[in-house]
Amino acid sequence: MFQKIGFIGTGNMGSALAKAADQGAGEGAALFLSNRTPAKAQALCKTLTRGRLSDNQEIATTCGLIFLGVKPQMMAGVLAELAPILAGRRDRFILCSMAAGLSMDQLLEMAGGDFPVIRILPNTPAAIGQGVAQFCVRGVTAEEKADFLTLLAPSGLLDEMDEKLMTAANCISGCGTAFCAMLIEALADGAVACGLPRDKALATAAQTLAGAGALCLAQGVHPGAMKDAVCSPGGTTIQGVRTLEERGFRAAAMDAVIAAYEKTARLAGK
Repeated sequence: MFQKIGFIGTGNMGSALAKAADQGAGEGAALFLSNRTPAKAQALCKTLTRGRLSDNQEIATTCGLIFLGVKPQMMAGVLAELAPILAGRRDRFILCSMAAGLSMDQLLEMAGGDFPVIRILPNTPAAIGQGVAQFCVRGVTAEEKADFLTLLAPSGLLDEMDEKLMTAANCISGCGTAFCAMLIEALADGAVACGLPRDKALATAAQTLAGAGALCLAQGVHPGAMKDAVCSPGGTTIQGVRTLEERGFRAAAMDAVIAAYEKTARLAGK
């Protein structure tokens, strides 16, 4: 198992994976945390049992697994400073990028070497063990991949796939977290308009989405069949479905995913 695990960047995604790694790491392992705003890394340290405040240079010098949780547009600058350190290392280490839109080829070009690399695209529910993350690897041994999966198992589902599919998947899991939050808010607003107190409306809407997702996964039921199962002839649900169709609900959801995908492609220069 990895003994020294570094996190460069402790924003939403970095923090989510650090919390998972804090649970999944082996005995004696330590998490080295660095952020351009040190106070943010320090605050995260206080929530972890294995965390310690560090800096980019120490992480690049000593850690066997280095998570890069910086924004895509900042990655080149961060790696330009670390490239000489990485090039001088004689021990084995793995770079793990969380940057959307940056391929493994692009990352290694920025890092200045053909290092073992993992690319992972997590989402924020990983912080509570309910996440889904796509990942792919290059130059990583089977044992290292198994250790990586054990380390992040507390985050939720880890789905290995071809790199070319990751952006499309992450536009559901990553961007979709915001889309689902908007739906929860909208459902709650509708219920408030009908007289339900705000706290009860939000709790009911959130649990309804959680339950629908769990049912879909547990039973392997097509979403259309789930919808049909609660649409009685002449009933209330079908009238709500009709209204959603009139407003272009499904088309809007599809367009949101496609818009996110196209934006990611533009950021990647594709």
